[in-house]
Amino acid sequence: MKVFQKIILSVLLLLTLVVGFFSIEFVHGFSSAKQTSTVKKVEPKSVPTKLNVALIGSDARSKDENGRSDSLMVAQYDQKTQQAKLISIMRDSYVDIPGYGMDKINAAYSYGGVDLLNQTLKENFKFEAPYYASITFQDFIDCVNKLFPDGVEIDAEKSLDLDGVYIKKGKQVMDGNTLLQYARFREDEEGDFGRIRRQQQVIKAISQQLKDVTSIFKLPKAVGKLLGSIQTNLPESVLLDCGMDFLKDDNKKIDTLSVPVDGSWDFNDNTPSGSVLELDLTKNQEAIKKFLNN
Repeated sequence: MKVFQKIILSVLLLLTLVVGFFSIEFVHGFSSAKQTSTVKKVEPKSVPTKLNVALIGSDARSKDENGRSDSLMVAQYDQKTQQAKLISIMRDSYVDIPGYGMDKINAAYSYGGVDLLNQTLKENFKFEAPYYASITFQDFIDCVNKLFPDGVEIDAEKSLDLDGVYIKKGKQVMDGNTLLQYARFREDEEGDFGRIRRQQQVIKAISQQLKDVTSIFKLPKAVGKLLGSIQTNLPESVLLDCGMDFLKDDNKKIDTLSVPVDGSWDFNDNTPSGSVLELDLTKNQEAIKKFLNN
């Protein structure tokens, strides 16, 4: 594979993961054919026209553990219309995890990895994400700093005083750590609702900056390290095709949906899992179906 193609694939993979970093537009990434990850790469027998990918930002401290999904999104890319969509699922959503009972949805990844997470999505929301991409906090920071050594431009919606990081409201440039802290913050009156909005904002900022073709060539010798940071089963050939379409189209926007949707949840502080969001599953299933199929 040519060096240029390897760089393109690496850039696309980072964007895909920037969930939870969010990384979303799952279609924008993957590593070279010499992917060094030890994760078993199980791909569906056939590639559907609409690709659903679970994007996981994990709080794991090492690659030997799953950790909880600190951020969870599901991205869909329609290869026919070239439309990308993103669903953000609040981590405190109280759902039935197969084999474990009721718990916060972010526990599913820790209990059983991507397989159990996918089963949980199917059981509660009636859709599946056969593909996945996950990244840890530190790897996200490193990837952003290496890809964007001058930082990522973003318009901070509010001033925040975090652990060792002060963010002033307004347009500015953030490094990987500042971007992560901004996206993860939820210690205000909005809680997770504001948090997932900022995560989506971070994703859009990164995707827009990647469309500057010069960013592709700024990726230095970090390509090898990037490949060891990501866990995914995304097909390289599909990502290359979808990613090139994305990078050359400045007008494509990412449609977003937050789950639970308005009017479909209640707070409950009296559960074995602590404070949770109890969902009206029917309302959320209907909203997700409409969003993905329109």
